[in-house]
Amino acid sequence: MVEVAKETAPSAQVLPKRLDGDLGYGLTVDELLHLPPLAGTRVLAGAKGLDRRIERANVMEVPDITAWVKAGELLVTTGYAIRETPEVLRSLIGELDERRLAGLAVKLGRYLDELPESVIAEADRRGFPILVLPDISFDEVLTAVFTEVVDRQSALLAGSERIHRELLHLVAAGGTLADVTNRLATLADARILVTTADGRVLAEAGPAASGAGAAGGDGLRRDATGRVYVEDLEYGFTSGPPDRIVVPVVAGRYDHGRLVATAVTRPLRQVDAHAIERAAIVVALSLTKQRELSAVEGKYQGDFLRDVFMGRAGSREDVLSHARGLGWDFERPFVVLVAEHDEPGPRFSGSGDRPQPPQDRFAAAWRSVVTAQDPAAAVVNLSSEVVVLIGVDPDKPTDAISIAGRFVSAVSGDGGGGRLTFSTGVSRVVHDVADIRRGYEQARSAVRVGRWQHGPGALVEFDALGVQRLLSLVSDPGEIDSFIADVLGELAEDNDDAEDLRRTLDSLLAHNLNVAETARALHFHYNTLRYRIAKLERLVGPFTTDPHLRLDLAVALRAHRLRPYGPGAR
Repeated sequence: MVEVAKETAPSAQVLPKRLDGDLGYGLTVDELLHLPPLAGTRVLAGAKGLDRRIERANVMEVPDITAWVKAGELLVTTGYAIRETPEVLRSLIGELDERRLAGLAVKLGRYLDELPESVIAEADRRGFPILVLPDISFDEVLTAVFTEVVDRQSALLAGSERIHRELLHLVAAGGTLADVTNRLATLADARILVTTADGRVLAEAGPAASGAGAAGGDGLRRDATGRVYVEDLEYGFTSGPPDRIVVPVVAGRYDHGRLVATAVTRPLRQVDAHAIERAAIVVALSLTKQRELSAVEGKYQGDFLRDVFMGRAGSREDVLSHARGLGWDFERPFVVLVAEHDEPGPRFSGSGDRPQPPQDRFAAAWRSVVTAQDPAAAVVNLSSEVVVLIGVDPDKPTDAISIAGRFVSAVSGDGGGGRLTFSTGVSRVVHDVADIRRGYEQARSAVRVGRWQHGPGALVEFDALGVQRLLSLVSDPGEIDSFIADVLGELAEDNDDAEDLRRTLDSLLAHNLNVAETARALHFHYNTLRYRIAKLERLVGPFTTDPHLRLDLAVALRAHRLRPYGPGAR
């Protein structure tokens, strides 16, 4: 029977029972009182701190013991070291509490008959347990604590191993990431979330955490697209509420993302991080398997779509049947969307954790955003560009650009597409699978011209290209080159001098031959521009007086920009 002396906390009148199913690292002071070897131990002071956790035990042999103690220790003493000055315990209690010791166990009757009231009051104020031991040797106390701690550690390691083994078998049997996440949520009795390195949610399972509201069931901060702000999360265990454990999901040097466990029905503890860390290894395995399968599927899908563009995919029925097998609907009206980074991504140094390559992350973001709203859409990564075939309402063709705009906003930046800017082109509505190639070429033209006209991050539909739209429809590139050479002459050459003169001519045409405005736009002196105009007329003709020549020059300049090897293209 446990006796509680100097009770000050009403809630401590009934001591909580030991929960065998909720093992943690070490044991609480309350659980220590229920160990058979310590029967008869009573609480003299600090009953509010009975939930303090004991991880080890130590013996106090000198008054200045604080230099040799560690957090989580139960300090055991006969009082011999302070037999003549027991009042020093008052300041010692404060030092031990600040060092986060679990408590002090004293054997009274040999060197100390009782403790001063000031010591008891200080322990009660701090909630620092002081226990009075029965007639028991220190060896029995230390052995009881050590045995219980080791048994619990073994149970925890066995539990972590069981979780790891069960999840591993699940993946080996073909289980998906969703299967792994659901099972881990059950085994860990927590809400589980798996995200990419930039916070896009890959899988989540388990009941909602208390007070989580609409944040996603776990109280994590998210943006409008549902991306978790992973920069808010700290690795390891974070005491709540709610308690949370965050571990990286890494395979070799490849950073897959984060595994987050949030307390729901029971508190999480530092030791639960061990099980979650073991689980993260299996999650990394699942993601690696999924990534490799996606890479194979992506190459297969890309090869098929390229064959469709080139007219090598077989008959119309063959294409439709193959598309249905991939989950794509080519029998409805759709638009072709091409998204392309404005600048190439960074190269990897080969050291440290390697994040997902920018193009792969870019394609994954598009796939996640598009298929969530249109499961029958095709989303394919073609090395340097992402091609998307999105279903549209044939009665509302103008909705295509607004739909594309929503997708672009969802993918950009924190939406998962990364920090690199990208431009996007949208084709006309495609009504038949035979016109897919034409739609693809229209979307690519829109990307190229849109970037030239509007700069990085452009979103342009093909029908908004103006004269460039007509030029892109000419099927014979040689005819375009011949027209450019005939009209521009020496200005068509690909060198710095020709490019400089083309820029001057283009600015003059854009400012309706207003010399003053053009000079200001190009930061030229007025006389310098007059000299250039004379030079240009010697090269291309009297464009200042011939409106038809000006039209030809304007079209030729646009056509030069559209050439794959021109300065306006990549």
